Amino acid sequence: MPGTRHSVGMAAVNLLARRLQVADQWKTDRRTGADLVTAQLEDVQLVLLKPRQFMNVNGTSVANAARKFRLAPENIYLLHDELDKPLGKVSLKLGGSARGHNGVRSCIEYLQSDKMVRLLIGIGRPDDNSSVTTYVLGRFTKPEQEMVSEVMERGVELLLAHIRQRTKTDSTTCTKTVENRG
Repeated sequence: MPGTRHSVGMAAVNLLARRLQVADQWKTDRRTGADLVTAQLEDVQLVLLKPRQFMNVNGTSVANAARKFRLAPENIYLLHDELDKPLGKVSLKLGGSARGHNGVRSCIEYLQSDKMVRLLIGIGRPDDNSSVTTYVLGRFTKPEQEMVSEVMERGVELLLAHIRQRTKTDSTTCTKTVENRG
């Protein structure tokens, strides 16, 4: 559902692929049930994944990719929308509960771990009493689209900086939540 609040995580992955200059190299991988592309960031090989399942069961693709590439949960980054974070805010979080996000819950279930690093992209909650489902599946307004584009840029920068930092230090020392309040 491109262009909706529900799809900001996928849009962030697409932006990351463009930044890493691999956006034209996606390949469908039947073993994982996802589109995959690999990229190099300095000395680190990254695997970018876009599950082809519904968000509520995307953990199957993530777990299959983790097995295929021998990735521990703490070396997996989930990029997703966050209702409880205002629009315009982005942060990194190490582990923790799904907090109602069904896609994250699916990943936790299939990986049998909550240790993934998460890039939370704030979409805020509806201002009125409208349905959260309708709001999440709704499209951004023009002013919101401009803000979201800027937020995703900051989010991808935050993500890349975290990956670079982890390659320089022992990953067990990276346990704080890093927030860009921009």
